[in-house]
Amino acid sequence: MEGNLSVDLKVPFPTPRQAEIAHGTLSVDEEPRRGGVRRTLSLKGNILNVMFEASEARKLRVSVNSFMDHLILVTQTLDMFGPPS
Repeated sequence: MEGNLSVDLKVPFPTPRQAEIAHGTLSVDEEPRRGGVRRTLSLKGNILNVMFEASEARKLRVSVNSFMDHLILVTQTLDMFGPPS
């Protein structure tokens, strides 16, 4: 995706296990192929790295906003049920 816009997020979690849970949960929902956005998730310790690439700012914004909504839900769920064992 040459010449595209990109957003690179680094989301820290209290523990590597919580980052793994978030990664597993958030990687299930892939970006639609025809949406023109590519999202890549990776882990490094307790940091969840998320890279978005898109050809249009509007598509990138919509994708990042949607991801952030899901991320908030995941973090609230982790907080509600406590640290994983």
